[in-house]
Amino acid sequence: MESKNDTNIIVNESFSTIKKVKTQPVIIIEDDDKCENIELVDVNFKKCIKGYHLINSSPINETTWEDINAIIFSTSGIEIYSKSDGSHLSGMDINCSLGRISNKSAKYSNNKKSIDISSYRLTTVCSEKKCGTPIEIVEEINKRKNFDYYSLIIRETYNENISYDWLLIPSNYLILDPSSYTWKPTIGKRGKNKDAQIGWNTNEINGCKMSITFSMSSQLWIHIEMTEEIKKFIVSSVVVENKPKYNYIDLVDKLTIRNYIM
Repeated sequence: MESKNDTNIIVNESFSTIKKVKTQPVIIIEDDDKCENIELVDVNFKKCIKGYHLINSSPINETTWEDINAIIFSTSGIEIYSKSDGSHLSGMDINCSLGRISNKSAKYSNNKKSIDISSYRLTTVCSEKKCGTPIEIVEEINKRKNFDYYSLIIRETYNENISYDWLLIPSNYLILDPSSYTWKPTIGKRGKNKDAQIGWNTNEINGCKMSITFSMSSQLWIHIEMTEEIKKFIVSSVVVENKPKYNYIDLVDKLTIRNYIM
C-alpha cells in the first residue's frame, strides 16, 4: 500500500469503497483510477474553509459544516446521495459513496488537548423522573447510530485567525462506543439535588469519557482527549485569517458586472 503523507489516507490498488478499520485509525481507499480525486480532499477542504471566511466572520458550526463537507466530498469525486439540509434530527447528516456521515463541530479546550462533542438527547430512557439503566442507555445510543463516520470540524481562535482540524472517525471506534465504558450514577453534591442522582458518567479510556446530565435534557456528551492516536484521524487542517473581504452584495454586484461584460 502507498501512504499519502499530507493526509491520513492510504490508497490501495483496487478502488470501490472506503472501509472502516478497527485495528488502525486510518481510512482505506481502493481504486487507482480515482486516487487523484482522493488527493483533492485535502486541497478542497482548505479551499472551502478559506472561501467561507472570505464572506463570513462567524466560525463554522454544524449546519454550515454539513454544507461545506458535502461540497468537499462532491468536488473530490465522492458522490452525494442525500443530505439532512440542516435538520435537527439526530443521526446521519450526509449519505454518500464514502458512507453515512454525522457532522459535528466543536472548539478545542485546554490548549488543544481535548474537545467535547454533544450528541443525543436521551430523555426517553433516562431523566430525573426515571433514571434508567446502563443497558438501556447503551442500547438507545447504538440504536440511533445510523451512520458510519463522525465528521468533526474542530476550531481554535487566536488573535485574528481561526485554525480548523477535520477529523473523520469510524462511529464504532472504541472511545465512541458507549458499551466500551463502565457507566455509574452521577450524584448531586449540593442544594435540592444533594445525594440524588442527577445523571450518568463513565470511566476514562485513554482520557476519553461520556456523561449525561438530566437537567440538560439528558444530552449525551463525549469528552475526547487529543492523543496521538486520535490525531491520526485528522484528514486536513487549515488556518484562516478571519477578516472577510466581501459581503453578499459585493458578490452579486461583481457577478452582475461580469455577466454584463461577457
